[in-house]
Amino acid sequence: MICCLGVGPGDLGYLTLRGRELIETADVLAGFRTVVDLVRPLIRDECQVVTMGYKDQTEMLEKVASLHHEGAKCVVVFMGDIHFSGFQLLERVEHACGHRVETVAGISAAQILASRSRVCFDETSFITFHRRGDIAPFQKHLLHALQDGRNVIVIPRPWDFMPKAIVDFLLSRGVAPAHPTEVWERLSQNEAAWSGTLGDCHADFTDMSIMLIRTLHPMKSQLNLAESRSRLSAAHGNIDCSKAGGTGTPGSPRTETN
Repeated sequence: MICCLGVGPGDLGYLTLRGRELIETADVLAGFRTVVDLVRPLIRDECQVVTMGYKDQTEMLEKVASLHHEGAKCVVVFMGDIHFSGFQLLERVEHACGHRVETVAGISAAQILASRSRVCFDETSFITFHRRGDIAPFQKHLLHALQDGRNVIVIPRPWDFMPKAIVDFLLSRGVAPAHPTEVWERLSQNEAAWSGTLGDCHADFTDMSIMLIRTLHPMKSQLNLAESRSRLSAAHGNIDCSKAGGTGTPGSPRTETN
């Protein structure tokens, strides 16, 4: 058995019950050192721990795959949620094993940020640059999302596309510097590490940062519109009843008057 598990945004308080169960019963637990260290208090003494970095991840995953094929219960841990940011590592795990593996969802940093900043995903795009290879298509997606009037939650790329580089890219493409912007580093806290406008975001941040760029034109609440439509509908119902010339209520049989 082998599964890939999202362990949340860096605080064990956000680890799911299913995730805790898998870690506590694993024969082998593997992952990048930072993630393994986060869940280390839950790892039993008998569990074999396999840590890796970017340079040796292929070699270490081959080792985990071998233990899996020998019958060990293996858990590979990911920060946040696998499908928000980490899909390339999932592909490497499956390549090493030679088959698809079970995935267990975690709570993403993007979800925590949305909650802290009071933005909803139907008005917000999520883009991660935490991946290897060409990021130009994702840069284009970021640009288009802002041009379309959406909020954007961004996970930077630690080695070459951090918040300062993201700002430079957007401003050079004509994005307005007035976009309200926040950078969060410790999502268990209640306030952003930095907040201001896009044009003023020149600080350096750690590789655990996540960024929110707000639209300049936020959608108005739909609640008042829905209530107005409801009142209008009720008013039309009363008008129809009076036009009928009867004494009944809307939807009831009409009583004729002579």
